[in-house]
Parts: sequence; C-alpha cells; structure tokens
Amino acid sequence: MKNASFAKLVVFVNSAVPLALLAWDGSQHQLGTNPINFALRTLGMCALVFLMLTLAITPVRLITGWNFLSNVRRQLGLWAFAYGCLHLILYYVFDQSMDISSTISDVLKRKFIFFGMTSLLLMLPLALTSTTDSIKRLGAARWKRLHQLVYLSAVAAATHFYFFVKADHRLPIAFICLLGALLLYRAFNKQFAFLRRPRRTPRPAQA
Repeated sequence: MKNASFAKLVVFVNSAVPLALLAWDGSQHQLGTNPINFALRTLGMCALVFLMLTLAITPVRLITGWNFLSNVRRQLGLWAFAYGCLHLILYYVFDQSMDISSTISDVLKRKFIFFGMTSLLLMLPLALTSTTDSIKRLGAARWKRLHQLVYLSAVAAATHFYFFVKADHRLPIAFICLLGALLLYRAFNKQFAFLRRPRRTPRPAQA
C-alpha cells in the first residue's frame, strides 16, 4: 500500500465504524438496559485500542518493513484522542450532569477516574501539536520529546481500565501485558540501535 492517501482513507473509514455502529444502535434503542453505561464502555475501549495501535505502529514497521504504516500513525493517535473525548463528554453530561465541582471531586476521589482523566490530559498537547506546522514550529527534536507523553498516556489508560474492572481482570491484564511488550521492544530497539548502524569505512591516509 504505497499510496499514502489511500492508506489514510482506509484507516479513517475503519476507525469511524465503531462510532457509526454505536450511533446506529443508539438510534434503534439497541444498547441494552443501561445504554449510557454501554456507550461509555464502548468509547473507552475504542480509545484504549486506538492508543495501543498507535504505539504498535513503529514496532510492526520495524519488524515487517512496512514503512507505509508511518503515514497512519498520527491519524490513529487522533482517533484515540477523539474517542477519549467522547468518553469524557458522555461521563460529564450523563454521569455528572455537567456539574464541574462534582466532576472534580469524582476525579480526586476515584482512582480509575483520576487515571482516565490523566491519560486524556496527556493526549491533549499531542493532539494540538499533531500538524506538520507544529513540527516545524517546535523543531523535530522538541516535538519528538513532547510526543513521548504518549507512553505515559497509555500507561494511565491501561491503569484506568484495570481499576475500572471490578471482578474479572483478565482483559485489563492482557492490555497491560501488550503495553509492556510494546514499551520493552521500543526500549531495547533504541538501546541497541547503534549495533545496526553501518560502520564507516576509514578513508585511506593521504600521502
């Protein structure tokens, strides 16, 4: 898939499918006995999945050589942020009745809410600086350092999911293990990157 525009279109359409299905089921009153809770869980899960997909792009690209994946990494990150924002809006409107003081109190009182809010706030500067102009304005080095916040955001999101689940923690633990594997791969890949650099052939001494 060498066509970057086509790859982005494919990712956009598939990324919008969960939201479209959720909206359709909601319009048909098919979200179960507690539709708000179902929608909250679905949007939160989508945010976490897209965050993991964003982190998986570089390892998969390095392992497979599919360099075209770099074209969709930013888009996946923005979808993660979008689903996270919808998750927060639904929580704020229906669970907290748009009461700011109650929302702040809930964030400080309940651990899983605190970690969820932390994850979304960490994604905010990444979304705001996701444009090419931001890279030019900040400089590539500073931009890359800033966007390392995605790792902390993913850790906070996985922790949010773990504390949210009350009984069966197998799925949250699976996400935590996946996140750990992705972070370890990136750490080792960066640590031993110098071993893969071609050695420079010394120039012959001039007479």
